[in-house]
Amino acid sequence: MFRGENGLVDGPAQARTADAKACLRAQMKSAREGMPVSAWIAGNEAIRARLFSLDAWKRASCILTYLSVGAEADTRGIVQRALAEGKSVVLPRCSGPRALRWYRVDTLEGLEHSSLGLDEPPADPAREIDPAQLGSNALAVVPGLAFDVAGNRLGAGGGYYDAFLQSFAGATVGICFAAQQVESLAALGALEEHDQPVQTVVAG
Repeated sequence: MFRGENGLVDGPAQARTADAKACLRAQMKSAREGMPVSAWIAGNEAIRARLFSLDAWKRASCILTYLSVGAEADTRGIVQRALAEGKSVVLPRCSGPRALRWYRVDTLEGLEHSSLGLDEPPADPAREIDPAQLGSNALAVVPGLAFDVAGNRLGAGGGYYDAFLQSFAGATVGICFAAQQVESLAALGALEEHDQPVQTVVAG
């Protein structure tokens, strides 16, 4: 990564990284959305089986997860399994640029559809959870358009989860389909210093 005299990534290098990220995002979206239904179902079954076998899942008393949309790896089955096992489930709500607020839910009924096209929990102060206050028995399931084998993550570009991961002390796992996992995001020019990795990647 090139740096100018002010210590910041210089314009040309920053532009190249932005271009590489945009190109890879387009490729990964195309690969995900082009999956046959049978492959999508099989991939989700593999992701869930591997996720539920992790020690981090087994010891977690609290699961933080996003709610999937479209062709993303399905998380509703993950929520239902967590609730069935008696774990607390906490879902995010966008509250501003790079900002998420988290709320405990007991069901997937009563969600609100946001202007971003996401299903979100109601903003109930009595159910709000501060993830930074959760201990090591919490597990966050993190979205991504691509992950590499070291856990580095390419998100959608909003920076929400980079900000979240900086202050979260629990275990973190990224889930994706096999076509979304690459050897090295850095080698593809799609990794910046502010990008936050996850501890584990589960691909199916």
